[in-house]
Amino acid sequence: MARVTDRGGRARRPVVLALSALLLAAAVLASLAAGSRGIAPGHVLDALLHPDGGEESTIVRSLRLPRTVTGVAAGAALALSGVLMQALTRNPLADPRIMGVTSGASLGVVLAISVFGLTALPAYIWFGIAGAALSGTFVYALAARTRDGASPVTLALAGTALDASLSGVVVGVLTVDSQTFDQYRFWAVGSLAGRPPEVALWLLPFVAAGVVLAFGAARGLDALALGDDLARGLGRNVGMVRLAAAVAAIMLTGAAVAAAGPIGFVGLAVPHLARGLVGAGHRWVLAVSVLLGPALLLAADVIGRLVTPPAEVRAGVVTALIGAPFLIMLVRRARTVTA
Repeated sequence: MARVTDRGGRARRPVVLALSALLLAAAVLASLAAGSRGIAPGHVLDALLHPDGGEESTIVRSLRLPRTVTGVAAGAALALSGVLMQALTRNPLADPRIMGVTSGASLGVVLAISVFGLTALPAYIWFGIAGAALSGTFVYALAARTRDGASPVTLALAGTALDASLSGVVVGVLTVDSQTFDQYRFWAVGSLAGRPPEVALWLLPFVAAGVVLAFGAARGLDALALGDDLARGLGRNVGMVRLAAAVAAIMLTGAAVAAAGPIGFVGLAVPHLARGLVGAGHRWVLAVSVLLGPALLLAADVIGRLVTPPAEVRAGVVTALIGAPFLIMLVRRARTVTA
């Protein structure tokens, strides 16, 4: 019976992948078409394929296309980093914040604004990426120097401690510098609005490199899920697998957070949804997550545009409203299983 069920699950995986791709395509089209001025899907395609310099063409290509590309890249990065964080820490409630990467990016942005006087997103995105990389590297190096090495527990503890410390520093800077707070609060909510084309172009190489590393570590993560000793018995270099997954998670989270702000729940919810659809194999979980992550983020962004036009609700607010009930459901499910 177990074999029949497994075969049925495996046969369903390509279907799930295809449907996820269609869902992402629909979300991309909706992101390009929806807004304070709705544009018919046919006109959207004409604007992309045959730009004529008209108003609709300008709206689609200059305003909505960079926003959509940023949403696709950031959503994929957050979802993949969530898969990697949950695998590294063996914690089903882990998300990109758990290794201190999000707070590191936040501190980098705050320092860029308060110390260097940078106010435009393209100017301080690099500080966010650098802050995320430094904090993630520090957490991994600190955990690796402990008696147990970079184990799931030490990574989670070191990351949580650093996250609390850096968050305190960020709050301290913001409380004494009102000008920095005014600039920072628009980034901290998490949004795809106002992202110029260069932000999307800078984001894509980091996401591409993180995707390659993540899929390269997928088989090793499958072995790690069985335990370190068994993974070594299967010929896996546990340290290298963890290092590759950690570097990928840091790169993906840092780039996404620096570009779009600390958008929550995408990295938590999507991996669980993907595992529920295709099982625990990390290659399939990563493949489905890389499609469902941007679909969720773009859907949240579209909902935010349509709720109170011409004003917008930030995508980070919408994902939080969606994610809070999901988190409660996970906690209740975990208690039921434990009982």
